[in-house]
Amino acid sequence: MIDRKKDHIELALQSRVSASEKDERFVYEPALSGHPADDLVPFEFLGKTMKVPMWASSMTGGTEKAGVINKRLAKACNKYGMGMGLGSCRQILFDRSHWADFDLRDIIGDDLPFYANIGIAQVEELLEKDNIDPLIKLVQDLRTDGLIVHINPFQEWFQPEGDRYNNPPIQTIKELLKEVNFPVIVKEVGQGMGPESIRELMRLKLAAIEFGALGGTNFSRLELLRNPDRDAHYKGFPLMGHTAEEMVRYVNTALNNYKHYCKEVIISGGVADFLDGYYLNSICQANSVYGHAYTLLKYAEESYEALDEFLAVQVNGYRMAETFLVIKELAHRRF
Repeated sequence: MIDRKKDHIELALQSRVSASEKDERFVYEPALSGHPADDLVPFEFLGKTMKVPMWASSMTGGTEKAGVINKRLAKACNKYGMGMGLGSCRQILFDRSHWADFDLRDIIGDDLPFYANIGIAQVEELLEKDNIDPLIKLVQDLRTDGLIVHINPFQEWFQPEGDRYNNPPIQTIKELLKEVNFPVIVKEVGQGMGPESIRELMRLKLAAIEFGALGGTNFSRLELLRNPDRDAHYKGFPLMGHTAEEMVRYVNTALNNYKHYCKEVIISGGVADFLDGYYLNSICQANSVYGHAYTLLKYAEESYEALDEFLAVQVNGYRMAETFLVIKELAHRRF
């Protein structure tokens, strides 16, 4: 008791918060709830039951280090009740040398959403060859619930060894949906997507859209950093795109104004923490979770214990936010 009071006195000056630092997104209501219960309320997403509205967004695979990281991520997803998207499975589409890096169903468990991942360029190539069987076999043998298809035209263009699209990705996705009977998610990889792309994708019978919004890891910039000569000419392109909040509002507009089939989204790209996640999930009118990529990768690379500690903080923070914070723009609906 005495030590606590002493700490309060010594830290009082450092603890001052300026009114200019206030987070304007929220209304704080401390008198209306007790502290949160131990667990968040389970909910349905992608046809399965998740415990927390968080998603391990697609990571890398194919090296010994990546295999360890992926296994740590899958273990954490199992513990906290999160969904997971694999990194690009291109490497194991025809060669299973690194299969173990991706074969995580036994670790994550059968009850949580778990998705394979491939680039739109590979989908286009398989469709042009009239041979989609390798993708079907990939999903079946990995025992994933479906497939994430990533769209990354900037990254491919700036990558010296990158692929070129012969057709608009929306056309390729439509053709893919005719050929497969498993769920398909479409995502970007760091630029996000504009309102017309969102609207057209939501008209398709997709399981979900993942944002990959501007504000997180930007693979266009990554490729330009690999090629400094190109960076000098094209450095403005990685600055183009759409934030997660912009994309949430595009989704809301599409839900309210256009015919749509896709009703679930994974909000990823620049989502810093549980406050961002809670805010974006709350204002999104679709059934949503929020994803982390680089942040989870960073802790998973360090150790499972570091990853576990980070996720425990995020889950507890989300519980507190959900209990005591009301989204300012939605406050009138609550009272």
